[in-house]
Amino acid sequence: MKPNLVRLYNPWEKFFRKTIYSPFEAFLHAQMTNGIILMFMTLAALVWVNSPLSDSYHHLLHTHISFSIGSFVIDHSVHFWVNDGLMTLFFFHVGLEIKREILVGELSDIKVAILPILAAIGGMAVPALIFTYMTYGETGSNGWGIPMATDIAFAVSIIILLGKRVSPALVTFLVALAIVDDLGAVTVIALFYTSKIHLLSLLIAVLFFLVLIVFNRFGIRNGFLYGLIGVFVWFFTLESGVHATIAGVLVAMTIPSLPKFNPNYFVKPMKELIQGFEVYPHGKNFTLAEEQKRIIRGMKQQVNGVEAPLNKYEDGLHIPIGILIIPIFALVNAGIPIEFSSIGSLLLQPVSQGVILGLVLGKVVGIFAVSWLAIKFGIAKLPEDSTTSQLFGASFLGGIGFTMSIFVADLAYEGNEMLLIQSKTSVLAASLLAGILGYIWLRFIAKPNKTKDVN
Repeated sequence: MKPNLVRLYNPWEKFFRKTIYSPFEAFLHAQMTNGIILMFMTLAALVWVNSPLSDSYHHLLHTHISFSIGSFVIDHSVHFWVNDGLMTLFFFHVGLEIKREILVGELSDIKVAILPILAAIGGMAVPALIFTYMTYGETGSNGWGIPMATDIAFAVSIIILLGKRVSPALVTFLVALAIVDDLGAVTVIALFYTSKIHLLSLLIAVLFFLVLIVFNRFGIRNGFLYGLIGVFVWFFTLESGVHATIAGVLVAMTIPSLPKFNPNYFVKPMKELIQGFEVYPHGKNFTLAEEQKRIIRGMKQQVNGVEAPLNKYEDGLHIPIGILIIPIFALVNAGIPIEFSSIGSLLLQPVSQGVILGLVLGKVVGIFAVSWLAIKFGIAKLPEDSTTSQLFGASFLGGIGFTMSIFVADLAYEGNEMLLIQSKTSVLAASLLAGILGYIWLRFIAKPNKTKDVN
């Protein structure tokens, strides 16, 4: 028997081989990794801004970066480019996730989607009402959107740590809820955190958006064209006064969800190409014949064409979004100067109380109460292999509102340093508390379904 030349030629292949997960499993493991990196960068920002090097932190944020084409110049600070530039890619990714979930995911079947949809609505409305009540008549009452969101990376990270104690259906429920939450947050930002509208710029942005819709309808799948027109949508959305990140969601909605080639007819042509490849002998040192190179190019076209652009871009952006963009956002926005001697009084301010009670109490009441009522009246079903107590524990995890909550705080209190410190400190405190309570409840209090085998 001949030795396995591939294994000898690549001695480290076995070491680097990775387990192949299903798309959803890969998504969950990616979110856990993202959550760990996000936590590290948040701590780094807090340590940096509360150290003797704090001046360098603020200097970095206010450093300007400019781009110019002829007489046209766009000049903004690092803080702007992160929050309005890089975060547009984050919102683009959120838009792709929302579109996929609606088309083929958990939100595509109304019988399955009804529970996370109703739970998310309750989990947005109750925290907003609590915040409004706590800040009524006070400065900062317009920050009611801060406690509405759920951070999917942190929430999934914690629920994964629980392993088999939590059913896959409950994990899916939490992910779907967070995605609906994101859709709600995007809507709130577009409708309520836009100061002035410049109609001409908005009209131009809409026209470029319509161009992308035309691309989609005519079957154009060239990523460069979508990216180029998307930049124009972003710029004119920014100029219109609507927050520029909304452009990311709009562009995502135009990305084709159908592949170029029908997957049902993928196997046959690939088999023919492989058979043709095997006809030609290898050259020295495994070099390929010209015909084999042509066949490989044909294989690449088949492989690229059988995957829809929506799936391709969503999968491709998971890593850069999770390990680059969101951590940079955390580094830039989580740098909160903390006076430990006055932390107590800071957390007792109306805005702080509104955020903490909204995320910790409001999320639990909103998510669990609405879910319980929907199940009680037969509108929805409890996630498979889950208990009501576990659903209650998962509701705590919905109160982890880090990324989107801090983002909304920046929009609501732009230019007001004191309210920014109060709101961001409260978001960190509330998210930490919600995560701890959720983990403790699911790990030590909630009893898993008796029909499950729990390690």
